[in-house]
Amino acid sequence: MKKVGIIGVGEYLPEKILTNADLEKMVDTSDEWITSRTGIKERHLAAAGQAASDLALKAAELALKNAKLKPEDLDLIVVATITGDMPFPSVAVILQNQLAAKRAACFDISAACAGFIYGLSVAQQFIACGTYKNALVIGVEVLSRITDWQDRNTCVLFGDGAGAAVLAEVKSGGIISTYLGCDGSKVGILNMPAGGSRNPATQETVEKRMHYLKMQGNDVFKIAVNTMTEAAEIVLKQAGLT
Repeated sequence: MKKVGIIGVGEYLPEKILTNADLEKMVDTSDEWITSRTGIKERHLAAAGQAASDLALKAAELALKNAKLKPEDLDLIVVATITGDMPFPSVAVILQNQLAAKRAACFDISAACAGFIYGLSVAQQFIACGTYKNALVIGVEVLSRITDWQDRNTCVLFGDGAGAAVLAEVKSGGIISTYLGCDGSKVGILNMPAGGSRNPATQETVEKRMHYLKMQGNDVFKIAVNTMTEAAEIVLKQAGLT
């Protein structure tokens, strides 16, 4: 198997900034409450009309420049997002057209917070086994579009942005270990109830604010801390490190 590494990176944050002071005027919260629990002071929000593919494009262009590659050098584009421009086609397909990366196979991964790691691991396998040479992996979210700005428990947490990495074969180093996991029994603690085939958009779903992100914060926090600790220990062991 070939060694695979990140040969270029790029990022993009929208210009608009929403501070904790701004949120104090919107919901019953405070800078002290937000900072003490999350460490967050401000978050970036996409402009009106700015979609996931627009953020992804800017990050992708920087990553390609950093990697000294052209769009036509790409064999694969993987985009990790839960806030795509539309249900279909994928952000990766839209991005391929924007970049003019005509040779690249394209698909999205929907794995929320873990999306970029999933995308990185998938792209690594394609290159390691020799199927593709150069891959672009992007994590992008426009979570402000599915955030309920009346819900103080969630609206303080989320913002918008994109990060990109170009993967290729390397002579040494590179990605030495990855670990992916999932617990489908916890789908009820973090989700967006409507907008899919189970609860398509209706007047009722809109009135019930079902098209916004819903989260049981305490449960998510406990599971995230414990699970990430376990995952870190596993991936270190696989890599032969402590």
